[in-house]
Amino acid sequence: MQKNSMIIRNMTSGDTVKLIVSFAVPLLIGNIFQQVYGIVDTMVAGYTLGDSAIAAIGATSSLFSLIIDSAWGINSGFEFVITRLFGANDEKKFKNAVAGMAILNAVIAGVLMILSLFFMNDIFHIMNIPSSIYEQAYSYMIFICIGIPATSCYNMFASIMRSVGNSKIPLVFLIISSILNIVLDILFVVTFNMGVAGAAFATTVSQALSAIMSGYYVVKHYKPILPQKNDVKQNKTMVGELVSSGIAMGLMMCVVDIGTLIFQSVNNTLGDMLISAHTAARRIIMMITSPMATLANATATFIGQNYGAGKYDRIKEALRKVITIQMLFGAFVFVLVYFTGEFLAVFTTGTHDKGIIENAVLSMRINLLLAPALGVLLTMRVAMQTMGRKIVPVVSSSIELIAKILSAMFLVPQIGFLGTCMTEPIIWFACMVFMVTNYLVSRKNLFV
Repeated sequence: MQKNSMIIRNMTSGDTVKLIVSFAVPLLIGNIFQQVYGIVDTMVAGYTLGDSAIAAIGATSSLFSLIIDSAWGINSGFEFVITRLFGANDEKKFKNAVAGMAILNAVIAGVLMILSLFFMNDIFHIMNIPSSIYEQAYSYMIFICIGIPATSCYNMFASIMRSVGNSKIPLVFLIISSILNIVLDILFVVTFNMGVAGAAFATTVSQALSAIMSGYYVVKHYKPILPQKNDVKQNKTMVGELVSSGIAMGLMMCVVDIGTLIFQSVNNTLGDMLISAHTAARRIIMMITSPMATLANATATFIGQNYGAGKYDRIKEALRKVITIQMLFGAFVFVLVYFTGEFLAVFTTGTHDKGIIENAVLSMRINLLLAPALGVLLTMRVAMQTMGRKIVPVVSSSIELIAKILSAMFLVPQIGFLGTCMTEPIIWFACMVFMVTNYLVSRKNLFV
């Protein structure tokens, strides 16, 4: 493919770990800044509006994740396809796939936004949103749903850049939009007294800006590899590959989040204090485990390019080394949270409620005890998906869904918040065993 002045990184040669880590660093910084969206919303709401605002945001966190992860997951599935085509140096099919990616994104984003807005009340009733925070939670989610097209657009443009090895430019746009989000959070919530709706509006505006900037950059700097008029016409094979990969990845994310949604609905019956504790813990867990997700995603890009190029030994080597790094980092974050959990809970929420702080710390310590398993699970899920084994990650996610439903039905009602804390780490371990076993059994068929 023509390179010209485009930022392109070919990962089919060179040191495996060095390539993955150097690609992952900008992704990690960007991931942290993305987490800032949620953290800043929680902090501004907690410090300005009080514990009920934290509960309102937290009670809808699983629904927020379902919507955002759907858009991210589908685009990640598309990205796996175009990454393999880039590795295979098939310019014609690459352009055809990017055209299909844009069309499918427009349709999916519109449908997601309309369905989310239309069924919001019904979903809230299913989730058992407490009446004391219902109005705040509803106003927060309305603005989040309106921003779905912007979220999808950013993910699409970022996926195009990542598929050719560029993880730095998406980072720049995320930093700018995250800083804007902080400023707008303070402006809308503190100055304009818009409540939690102001925090959501700030997030939506910031995401829209990142989508506009990334779209402009891709069109200006990647024009040689972007589709032309004759590339827009789709053949059935390409559409089928995009849809199957996008739906498989999106379904994997959705199944996980639907399980979390059901799980959240039971947790919402435990009271505002425990909802706030759960919210604080999840925000911190997501932040400090983001390097694991980032390393897994960087590995997916590496695997995609090398799988397309038929360089299977490099994939095996990368997986061995990345899994080792994931397990070591998982042990580190457990130790970190064990000794600093209380400080992190207070800093994140601004609360002085001992019940919120103590339960948030309990949740973090129990969850992160099995953080090494989470790192391995994240890596193996995207690795198998990238190599075209779409069903296995979906089955793994389905196991997670079933386990969360069973926990919601039996474990949490029996032992309360302790059941909430125990559920996810047990699931991480079980799904990790399933994914690793499947990889070892099917390894001969993967690399042919």
